[in-house]
Amino acid sequence: MSATEELPGANTISTDSRILFLAIATLAVAGMVVSAVALQRHYAKSATAFCEVGERFNCDIVNRSEYSSLMGIPVAGIGVVGYGMILVLATVWRSRRETPLRLLVAALAGLGFALWLTYVEGYVLETWCILCLSSLGLIGTIAVLAGLVKVRTGKL
Repeated sequence: MSATEELPGANTISTDSRILFLAIATLAVAGMVVSAVALQRHYAKSATAFCEVGERFNCDIVNRSEYSSLMGIPVAGIGVVGYGMILVLATVWRSRRETPLRLLVAALAGLGFALWLTYVEGYVLETWCILCLSSLGLIGTIAVLAGLVKVRTGKL
């Protein structure tokens, strides 16, 4: 059996694993929504009232800073794609042998990226983005759940 084939008995994924995959999928959809809103704010010309809370919280400053793009690609767009990949892993490909490891790697990569961006917010821009902090919470939770999936399945 190749690594991309489904596991024998793949349709008998445990109830605990199904719940974890469902939770990850739900959080990934939420992450796509948060990232899509941030992407819209990246390109918007007007100010955002819902995200401006005092002088230390302003999504527009963060989403339009020089750090809001990586090699010309908006960071929020990278978030939409990344959460989309996690969604596919947690749904369409959940019964594949390599999925628990790939899901964990994707979540940890996303978490590392989000932590770097949070550092930039706090220590370089000195302004926080509520959307970005929400995304950090989502990817952090996904990473924990992906770790549980990996431990519980013991696959690859």
